[in-house]
Amino acid sequence: MRLIQWISSSLQIKLLTMFIILTCIPLIAVGLISYQKSFKTVFNNSKAAAMLSADQLARDLDTQFIDTRKLLEISKNTQVLHFLFSQEDTYEDTKQILRTMDSYRQTYKYDSVLNITMINLYGRGISERKGLFQLEKNPLRNPHLTHLTNTPDEVLIIPPSEASALDRIDGFQYSNTNVISIMAAVKQQITHEVIGFIVIDLDDKVVKQFCDNVTIGQTGFYFVVDSSGTPIFTPSTLKGNAKLPLPSDLTHLLNGADTNYIDSKEGKPKFVYVAPSRMTGWSIVGYVPLQEIVEEANSIRQLIIITVVLSFIFAVSLHFFISNRLTHPLHLLKSKMQLAASGYLEAKVVPTGNDEVAQLGNSFNIMLSKIRKLLEQSIKEQEEIKKAELRALQAQINPHFLYNTLDSIVWMAEAGKNNQVIQLVQSLSKLFRISLSKGRDWIIINKEVEHVHSYLVIQQMRYRDILDYEIDIEPRLNPYPILKMILQPIVENALYHGLKNKRRKGMIRIIGLIDNEEDIVLIVEDDGIGMSPEKLEQMRDYLTNNQPPEQTGNEVSGGFGLHNVQQRIKLYYGDNYGVHIDSIQNEGTKVSIRIPMTGGNI
Repeated sequence: MRLIQWISSSLQIKLLTMFIILTCIPLIAVGLISYQKSFKTVFNNSKAAAMLSADQLARDLDTQFIDTRKLLEISKNTQVLHFLFSQEDTYEDTKQILRTMDSYRQTYKYDSVLNITMINLYGRGISERKGLFQLEKNPLRNPHLTHLTNTPDEVLIIPPSEASALDRIDGFQYSNTNVISIMAAVKQQITHEVIGFIVIDLDDKVVKQFCDNVTIGQTGFYFVVDSSGTPIFTPSTLKGNAKLPLPSDLTHLLNGADTNYIDSKEGKPKFVYVAPSRMTGWSIVGYVPLQEIVEEANSIRQLIIITVVLSFIFAVSLHFFISNRLTHPLHLLKSKMQLAASGYLEAKVVPTGNDEVAQLGNSFNIMLSKIRKLLEQSIKEQEEIKKAELRALQAQINPHFLYNTLDSIVWMAEAGKNNQVIQLVQSLSKLFRISLSKGRDWIIINKEVEHVHSYLVIQQMRYRDILDYEIDIEPRLNPYPILKMILQPIVENALYHGLKNKRRKGMIRIIGLIDNEEDIVLIVEDDGIGMSPEKLEQMRDYLTNNQPPEQTGNEVSGGFGLHNVQQRIKLYYGDNYGVHIDSIQNEGTKVSIRIPMTGGNI
């Protein structure tokens, strides 16, 4: 009993016991050598036959696309060029173009061509299926057309997975039919500028039927991948499977000099080979269990087994018992790991015993627990980032502010106040130019101050009787980077929730200074109505607890802008930085923003 426990306590001891029992090494070596020689002969013959089928499909694909690309000559037709360039067409022009398409069909007998479409840069197009049409959106939003605009001499071949109805130029959706799209740019004959595009939709049944009908051995199959190794045509019999069993070194095979290899990394060995299609850039991949293409070697293997079976009856029986005890927990652990790899992180192992496999199962359970926690944390952080970015976008432009400013411009223009109109328009232009900032999130402090100054100039013209302002920023702060739209929401709060309710003229001061040569402190203070202690405490809770007013059921005036600025600062600079608010009722409010001097990138 102690011996059995000692053997069961270690995987290494189990393996040692197994190899001690299997002592008939010479007989095994003879059998293996004989089998390997027969295997090599049968394998080479079967490999050549299997690869010939893949090469034939690759040649058929190339021939199909070489013939179909002749339709691209339609783009050189005079009426087509006139249609794409002039944006003017008549009913007779349209009929003539459609006749031209039909004449090409009659000439080349394209049974697999489903539709021919041509479209110019402005969304005006014509196709066999829809006739004349006008797109509602810019055709250059289609990534394939954008690519052709930049590389007009290239011809794109788009597989069905990318040529969906949503991305197709004319939006036509084929019922129960997948298509392969050939796209090319149409250039003006003299200047060679891109004036439009031609798209030819092909029925994918040639490739699909091959994948469905041609098999290798009993369970082997062919599928088609793109240059990156992503499957684009697979057998219909695999649609119900959760995952296509892709070879482990497929990417290396596509990019390397070899065209075939034996995949032995997982499960039984599989023979994998590739035949490239030069016209499409795709590759035909054959995938078959190695055993199925060397079935002829089975008779030789059986003869070898019969020769040695009597010598191995006892050893094999004992080895089967030990190996079964050894591999069962490994298979269980493997199945749980496969479940975890597919995304099911609740696949815990129930360890049995105290050997290395049991310890590995415990480590696996701990790893899954930590992964779940990290995923939950990551999801929560991503949600907060998205919410903060959305609020930042929402806070950039106040439509009521724009409407009121435009009304003021109209009123001043009607009153003949030309100088004030010019000043107001210039300030509005600067405001929006800096707000956009070519899509950048970061600007220098000098630009942020210029942005808020433009905002105050506009508001002072509208609220001349209640608004004065001062801006005092240390000059050495000007070149430092800062998140844009930090000051304006706080100044807007000071105006609308501080001065506007004061009913007499008030002052907004903007101060910028450096604290301890480490941090930048920006201060916005006003002498408005301030806040009560209770209201101030609520505002501080919103900022401290990272909870915006609209989520608490107790909305606080001005809380959205402050919360938005607080969120963005903490997301980009960290929890040590942010917004602090002080206020005294009927005396005013002071909002301080602290950021690091080294934060951000321009």
